[in-house]
Amino acid sequence: MTSNELTRVQAYLRKTFGNDNLTLKPGRTRDGMAEVLLGEEFIATLHRDEDEGEVSYTLTMSILDIDLPAATEAAPTRAPTVERKRPRRVAKA
Repeated sequence: MTSNELTRVQAYLRKTFGNDNLTLKPGRTRDGMAEVLLGEEFIATLHRDEDEGEVSYTLTMSILDIDLPAATEAAPTRAPTVERKRPRRVAKA
């Protein structure tokens, strides 16, 4: 992934999650992968995929069971609202 791509995707993630502490840094092992950090903590990986000229990014976040709150603490008082956007479709010739 280029520096420009990392900057653009980072800006998107910060806006989407409303958190300016999210940062991306290039993966150490291979091209097309970046590490997603919240502050200093690693939280996810980001992978770049290109298929027939179309580029997409996949965010993968693993959550360990031991990190979850107890069941009585987990019940939210109100469901969070998430704005869902439909993916852009590009007409193929």
